[in-house]
Amino acid sequence: MKASEIERQLQTMFEKELTNNRRRHIVFWYDEIGEFLHEVDALQLENVRIWKLTDHNIFATKYELETADQDSNFLIYANMPKPSPREDWLFSNLKLGTEFVTDKVTVTMRELGIENDALRPVFQKYAKFFNSKARTEAFQSYPAVYDQAETIDVTVLAALVKSPMNTLDDVVRTLLKEEAIGKNELWANIEKNGDVETFWQLVERFYGFTSEEQSLSALFTFFIFTYLSEQMSTEHWPDTWKKHVSIRPMNAIVFMNQWMNHSSDRDMFNVLSDKFAKEYHVKEYIKEWEIESILSADAFRLFDEKIIRFLLEQLVNDVNQFHTYKEILLQRRRLHWYSEFQFEYEAIEQARWLLQFAHEKEHFIPEQSVFDMMKAYREDYYRADLFYRRFYVAYDKMNQKDSLSALREKVEHVYTNWFMQELSIKWTNRLERAESFRWPIEGMTQQAQFYQTYVIPFVKSGERVFVIISDAMRYDIAKELMDRLNNERRASAQLGAMQGVLPSYTELGMAALLPHRVIQYVGTDVYVNDGRASSTANRTAILQRYVEESFAITYQEIISKNRSDLRTLLAGKKLVYIYHNAIDARGDNASTEIGVFEAADEAMEDIQQLVNQLVNNVSASNIIITADHGFIYERDRLEERDKMPQKDDDALIVKRRFILSEKDPEIGGTLTYPMEGIIDQEKPLYVSVPRGTGRFAIQGAGANYVHGGAMLQEIVIPVITFKNERSKTSKHDVRKVDVKLSSPIRKITSQVMFLEFFQTEKVEEKRLPISLKLYFTDKEGQRISNENIIIADSSSSKPVERTYREKFVFKTMAYDKNENHYLILEEEATATIIEKIPFTIDLSFSR
Repeated sequence: MKASEIERQLQTMFEKELTNNRRRHIVFWYDEIGEFLHEVDALQLENVRIWKLTDHNIFATKYELETADQDSNFLIYANMPKPSPREDWLFSNLKLGTEFVTDKVTVTMRELGIENDALRPVFQKYAKFFNSKARTEAFQSYPAVYDQAETIDVTVLAALVKSPMNTLDDVVRTLLKEEAIGKNELWANIEKNGDVETFWQLVERFYGFTSEEQSLSALFTFFIFTYLSEQMSTEHWPDTWKKHVSIRPMNAIVFMNQWMNHSSDRDMFNVLSDKFAKEYHVKEYIKEWEIESILSADAFRLFDEKIIRFLLEQLVNDVNQFHTYKEILLQRRRLHWYSEFQFEYEAIEQARWLLQFAHEKEHFIPEQSVFDMMKAYREDYYRADLFYRRFYVAYDKMNQKDSLSALREKVEHVYTNWFMQELSIKWTNRLERAESFRWPIEGMTQQAQFYQTYVIPFVKSGERVFVIISDAMRYDIAKELMDRLNNERRASAQLGAMQGVLPSYTELGMAALLPHRVIQYVGTDVYVNDGRASSTANRTAILQRYVEESFAITYQEIISKNRSDLRTLLAGKKLVYIYHNAIDARGDNASTEIGVFEAADEAMEDIQQLVNQLVNNVSASNIIITADHGFIYERDRLEERDKMPQKDDDALIVKRRFILSEKDPEIGGTLTYPMEGIIDQEKPLYVSVPRGTGRFAIQGAGANYVHGGAMLQEIVIPVITFKNERSKTSKHDVRKVDVKLSSPIRKITSQVMFLEFFQTEKVEEKRLPISLKLYFTDKEGQRISNENIIIADSSSSKPVERTYREKFVFKTMAYDKNENHYLILEEEATATIIEKIPFTIDLSFSR
């Protein structure tokens, strides 16, 4: 800086307006290297005394300022380093004045509000960094107290790599993310405008990284092996792996845990992990490892692939250690790669349930009375349909289906060749031997009695009621839907069942659900009383003969209404029939029948949405949900032997699962019933259905999804009665189960600590599971530990089975034992903090 510029700046400082009741200006100028020692004497400053401060006149200077001359403006020039506040006898005078600086480093420090000159070497090191206004502004954008060299080092690095926070964890994670995509722009920025040596010093000090190879690739190798060493024994590791494990592993473990659980950064970890696994031939080594050794390990996707193969082999080969498989699945769903293999695991879980079901039944279904078999299906056997359906819902979402091909064949064999065949034999045998060979069977609520049984009580009491009829909603689907409704809102949903009409197909089933005196066929059309029942207009006309304030409408028509339009539409209505068709629409088309199970999920979501709309927008209290028929669906292509020849030239209707005739066709392998108990007309009609699950051979594709016959899946018609609860306090309140810390300790004295948590109640109706993230933070909310996940979904009544033991690893850092730190219980789905429990931490470290 030129002398003239110095003189100008100093004169400007002395001419500034005095503030805070000050009577004069005192300016201190520390010129440590004496760069302007001679220029001081030549300064021409108006009304300013220039005083040279030395080591020998400190007290004289103090006397001059405070006693001898209390009025003059002073420029105190010192050819010496600026002393620290504790060693500065003139510090009080400096505080009453201002400081003039001429070197860039000091200017930068003062602009950043840093008075501690002990930090000058750090700023000198980053002179090039601070030579850029943009970089300086980036530095200033991070919240920090710059009282330590390490804080400045890390913040400079953060600004250079543009990390979200100025922590070393964030800096390193940002660099490794760039490494994952094969770029090095950020690292080059450190090399050009920062200090690489400082970066590696920080990494060594904080994580214990001491490798001779200083590269980001080597750093990731260090991290992943250190993390893996915490999850499994290193006994069988090659020596080339062991040398990368940190002797001070805690910070590295916490870093990896937080990175792998980071919602937006986890994908970059996956890229590096996969690349690393290939370079270090991880696949070859884990081939030799016992499955037990890797159950808690999640550094590589290869672990999940090996565990999945193990579970598949066990299930396919009938080892039948079902509890073990359950525990493995529970363990894996909490770990990093679960989301990548979610559908594989879900398919395996449903296959496990189905095979366990068969194992517990000893692959045998006892023959019982017709009534008892229907009851057994409603209470137990429907679960096989449920597991089979859920298996394919997950399987169909998999990208690599070949990996589960053997299990799929096993599932298909157990469901089709055992369950369906065994059930069909026992069921049709009982039907044939029933005391009264007629349909419907006495002693059961009939589908044709639906209106009298379920609807009329509301009509008579003057209560409004909505009836939702979902085409082909099978009993197992209704059971799942009932559970969803019960666990979604304050309401009561109960599931009952009716015996369906025969043949179990849409036109007759829909007619049976309407109020009627008679149901009859006119040609091949079904009539209710004296009109067809095959459109919403016709159904509205039928309903209004019994309840004037009523009508029928489709799901698509009603779901599209906004609140105002819906209220207008339903104003004054006492009875509304709503017709929904997702399952049958998908299944009855040969090109889409493979998606019928997906359609079942969509149907449940549709009906949930519809129920919520009715409750929320028009205050619906009473809703009945039922179906016209069920269905049979088996995934594998049917063999020709499963198709029966049909020769009935006089048949009115021929479908894959039934033939409707004016006389008994006497077809072998069928059950034929007179329809006098179903319809009311002078001319007799007969319905013939294949025994069991067979199909009649008719032209055209699409024989896997069928209905019309007498199998339990087709004729057990579900009825959900939904009652909305309006009171504020109710036994029908829905809430998630509580999880409490059960360990009494509230002081951390070890860097690795186990804590126990207790799910206070079992998961059941109205008590939903909850998934929690558990971690520790400091008082500012910064995480100081790894993160654990508890999926509290146990339905066990045994407290020991609702207890969770979690391992916490704490960062190596300075902890104030007099300050509170906090255990956070955060709900994973909503990121809501459920509980914040104070702890003290008494740990000491030396780096």
